[in-house]
Amino acid sequence: MERPSNGGILYHEVQEANLCAVHCVNTVLQGPFFSEFDLAAVASDLDGKERQVMLEGAAAGTFSAGDFFSEESHNVSLGGDFSIQVLQKALEVWNLQVIPLNCRDAEPAQIDPELENAFICHLHDHWFCIRKVNGEWYNFDSLLAAPQHLSKFYLSAFLDSLRGSGWSIFIVKGNFPQECPLSSSEASNGFGQWLSPEDAERLLKTTGAVRRSSPSSTVGNRASDNVDQQRPYEALSREEVRAFSEMEDDDLKAAIAASLLDACAAGANPGAAGSSSQKETEKQK
Repeated sequence: MERPSNGGILYHEVQEANLCAVHCVNTVLQGPFFSEFDLAAVASDLDGKERQVMLEGAAAGTFSAGDFFSEESHNVSLGGDFSIQVLQKALEVWNLQVIPLNCRDAEPAQIDPELENAFICHLHDHWFCIRKVNGEWYNFDSLLAAPQHLSKFYLSAFLDSLRGSGWSIFIVKGNFPQECPLSSSEASNGFGQWLSPEDAERLLKTTGAVRRSSPSSTVGNRASDNVDQQRPYEALSREEVRAFSEMEDDDLKAAIAASLLDACAAGANPGAAGSSSQKETEKQK
């Protein structure tokens, strides 16, 4: 069972350049424990070890090293995206294990994700985490202005929707760090912020749950693409949430999942609604 951390304060990082992997790891840990230089060092170390393995295999005639020895890293792209192996190694420093949600060992979490404490989500070049803090679930996506509270009945459907939209999801297991010294000069990296749950809710209401306007120049086109990929955040209206809260669990999950998938489909085919409307107008004529 998760123990209280940081006195109930939430740690969130807002998107800076292409550092979503850094933001993801730090929000899993709930503190500014890693910088982009730390993850780059992990990536470089992994590249070195992988090249050594390939060299040994090539020398033994087991296989050909082939194109592996290109100058490009296999664990960090030119755009700054890190591999899952980098995130795994970084979290291993804190004795945390990262496993795919779709593997056999994760079957209990597939049935009841509430049993876990953290999930890492990845699609294309974007990472974010869903984390339980003080018994409550939050979406710590760096494209959000603040952590977004997820009710327990919504968590399972949200994860199902992400998987249905092509996201890779990983479980983070282990004993999470419980305290980060808020007063320390090291407790800030320039884009991290400490928020009470109430402050986070107010900030989201002020700015909108998702940045619907064009992202800032530091995020660029990449974040704009990711906002489109993450339309499940906007899929449920307040009226739907109220209606869903009165349903039985099985009916509830099915209804939410259907609503989220419909929203994703609409986002993927934005012209469909306009076309349908146009046809209706022609009929009336």
